[in-house]
Amino acid sequence: MSSTNPYSRSTSSAIYSASAKRRKRRKILIGTAIGLVAVLLIGVVGVVAYAGTIQANMQRGINNEVLEALDNVQPGDPFYMLLMGVDSSQVREDSEEYAGDNFRSDSMMLLRVDPPQKKVACVSLIRDTQVDLGQYGIQKLNAAHNFGGIPLTIKTVSQLAGVPISHYAEINFDGFKEVVDALGGVTVNVPIEIDDPMAEGHLYPGEQLLNGADALVLCRSRHAYDDIGDGDRYRAANQRMVIGAIGEKILSSDPVTMANTIQTLSRYITTDFSVVDIVTLASSLRGIDMDNSFYTSVMPTTPEYVNETWWEILDVPEWQAMIRRINQGLPPTSEDEIDPITGIVISNSGGGAGMAASEEDTARVQRGSTMVTVKNGNGRTGVGAQAVEIITNLGFKAEASNANASDYPNTVVVYESPSQRETAEEIAKALGVGYAEQNNNQYLYEGDFLVVIGADWPS
Repeated sequence: MSSTNPYSRSTSSAIYSASAKRRKRRKILIGTAIGLVAVLLIGVVGVVAYAGTIQANMQRGINNEVLEALDNVQPGDPFYMLLMGVDSSQVREDSEEYAGDNFRSDSMMLLRVDPPQKKVACVSLIRDTQVDLGQYGIQKLNAAHNFGGIPLTIKTVSQLAGVPISHYAEINFDGFKEVVDALGGVTVNVPIEIDDPMAEGHLYPGEQLLNGADALVLCRSRHAYDDIGDGDRYRAANQRMVIGAIGEKILSSDPVTMANTIQTLSRYITTDFSVVDIVTLASSLRGIDMDNSFYTSVMPTTPEYVNETWWEILDVPEWQAMIRRINQGLPPTSEDEIDPITGIVISNSGGGAGMAASEEDTARVQRGSTMVTVKNGNGRTGVGAQAVEIITNLGFKAEASNANASDYPNTVVVYESPSQRETAEEIAKALGVGYAEQNNNQYLYEGDFLVVIGADWPS
């Protein structure tokens, strides 16, 4: 029976060889670990440097005077922030005409953000609102940015609303377009056809995906509403709708898209927010119900013409009541308000209006402003009332009276413009008789369409 000598040369050699292999493995493992740590450190340094560059970009316009105008808030608590769009762009900044200017704010919004409750209240501030700017006298609200930049704007809005403002963000026209494009566009419901040379663009109505340039057209246009009502209020509502759509898309985007968006934002936005603040806020608001927890409204003002200048005069009691509601975490208004002509959501109180009316709702309210004049042209009693009932069920307004004669052989739906043809044909189809005909100056009537009931009307 043989035995192995643990101290023999061959055994010692085997033991040495195994020990050497273990030492080699340890060296490899230690070396690999050191390499991984080095890679991670390089990665962390790179991320920190990357984040630091982004933060430096965003805070390039933030100085001690701005920070002193802002109010401190505990992390996680509800806070107010001022969001502004200014009429600057690279073209204007490079122009000698605007050299050294503090650009006026083209849009202003006051937001109360409640991360724990996942709620946001957004109120548009009317830029022509009359305010006292102290040494600069009585001015319009948007002049604060021109006279005193960010600090004076923050102080003026804070005093006007009676609330502390803790954060500030400002974006220019170029940045707005780039951010929307970085997100792949935003889907909104354009309320009416926008053909506004002052906004430098044209949009057709309806729900659609807008790129950055088109989204800016929607947010800038107010003259498209000159024949309807207050363009500033319609424009402000559209701006809130687009901001809501941007916020919704950012909060639902994947990490890569969000990172790219933040990187794009950093080139065009000025804010006191840090990168960590933005990521933390986005995380806390992820999952927000934008239709029912993103409340919107507009500052209550009344236009007044004084000394050859149009001003917006603040309705102080109504404004104070609105702010009290917002302070309590409530919507700015107790009920939704949808403009009856355009379908634009003026106020969303969480009652189902959402950020924008649906295409069906928009069509319905637009039809509600369309008048159809009905004329009984066959002499039979009650046919005018029958036609009015059918037409009003389509969403139009309608009134009936007798025609100038009672011997019309056929029912006809008269329209003026070729763009009205489709609607006229729809009315004729709903009536079940007659045909659509463009007016050749044969018919004189009040309203948008004329229906003349003929002998073909069923008994």
